Amino acid sequence: MQLSAPERDDLRRLSELRLERPRVLSVYLDLRPSEFATGAARASAVRSLLDRAERQLRADRDLDHDDRQELERSLARVRAELEAAVPSAKGAHGLAVFSSEGAGLFEVVRLPHEVESLVRIGRSPHVAPLAALRREDGWCVALVNRSAARVLRGSPERLVEVAGFDDEVHGQHDQGGWSQARYQRSVDKEASDHLKKAAEALFRHHERRPFEHLLIAGPAETTPELEAKLHPYVAALVAGRVEVDVENTSPEEVQVAVRPAMERVELEAEREALDRLASGSRAVAGVEDVVRALNEQRVELLLLAERFAAAGVVCPRCGWLGSGPEGSGRCPADGTELEPADLGELAVERALQQSAEVRTVRHHEDLRARGGIGALLRF
Repeated sequence: MQLSAPERDDLRRLSELRLERPRVLSVYLDLRPSEFATGAARASAVRSLLDRAERQLRADRDLDHDDRQELERSLARVRAELEAAVPSAKGAHGLAVFSSEGAGLFEVVRLPHEVESLVRIGRSPHVAPLAALRREDGWCVALVNRSAARVLRGSPERLVEVAGFDDEVHGQHDQGGWSQARYQRSVDKEASDHLKKAAEALFRHHERRPFEHLLIAGPAETTPELEAKLHPYVAALVAGRVEVDVENTSPEEVQVAVRPAMERVELEAEREALDRLASGSRAVAGVEDVVRALNEQRVELLLLAERFAAAGVVCPRCGWLGSGPEGSGRCPADGTELEPADLGELAVERALQQSAEVRTVRHHEDLRARGGIGALLRF
């Protein structure tokens, strides 16, 4: 099981699975250490969640006999996995499990950030919470001086240290003359090699687990030299430099030091997107227009206000979305009877299916006045 927010390709792959009948079980489990620090507490959380899943399955009157039996088999597999893995699941703040025996789907994702515990039964995996978590893992902070390097990942709200190493770099020589000059060149070479090693490590880390923004933290005389050694792909992601004591600062103290720089970048990104939305240039706002753009697969960036929700309808066969209050009707694409839907969740899934970015607007209020949803378009 991985311990990171899923990549966009993983989210798209999961969101593209859509069955003819509701036979996908999606389970999210909150494992935040402040609430579930012990094995006994985690085991209790598992039992509570599995009991909720059983009750939900029994209460769903729309399931036929075959669907119910298949979901019971899926739940049994989820139960076995969680009861075996969760009590010792160190490091994970949450779990997401997707199971469908008939579709050959069983996937467990260990998450570095907490999620709300929930159970969903549907025709496809419930991936909207995972899309929200992508932001929570989008930042990388590299703490580097002339002999030590540390890598932290996360968001303005939380950073986790994921890697680090030290190299032996000798101290200043004070004997003077040619001996001192040669010795200082040797020390500078050792420090330069260390910074090159740190830059290469960041590139490999980005290849394994891509990040969206990089902050370089450390002494003011070191950070420019590290930035100059970064691979061009990584250098393009640098969002700023911050002075930090590399070796004696806790992850919590690092977060306090770098959070203003992170929030500045996020504020600017939101503002840029909202300004483009307001311009109307390849952009639409409001439920009806955004749903139309999603159906036409034109969305490049989906913008949602926090806690956005809207009622609508969906075609269970082709996935066509419709806005407006819950009700009956026929899909204009294939004539299938439409079903009630939460457009907030399905808008995220449709955006992922067309490789669009999804961003929750947290720092500005412009979007709420325009229906709480907007989209920047490819064409």
